[in-house]
Amino acid sequence: MIKLTKSISAWNSATFEDTLKQEIEQLDVRQLPLQQALTQSNYTDGKNRKIIIMSVTNETDIIRIKIGIFYTGIVAGCNCADDPSPFDEINEYCELEFEVNKKTAETSVHLLEQV
Repeated sequence: MIKLTKSISAWNSATFEDTLKQEIEQLDVRQLPLQQALTQSNYTDGKNRKIIIMSVTNETDIIRIKIGIFYTGIVAGCNCADDPSPFDEINEYCELEFEVNKKTAETSVHLLEQV
């Protein structure tokens, strides 16, 4: 379970967006659906994450946050000596929606449809 406690502590302050970005960038890649969002590669370790906050909606019990994430993936080959596949990082992008409970900081993450 993701808990964005620092972000909840910073809610309604000038530092909220910066705190949120830092906290999301520090999450373990397995907590985010980045692997499922790949469109040009087939594996990611979530490196080089850059967060863009697209919208923040204040609801009664939750804060709904739509973000864009730029990150890198690779096309994994068979690792054979004669494998012609280059080991290049490929830029990827996806949009996620975070629902953060204001009282507990418990957060759910949903991958938004790619167009």
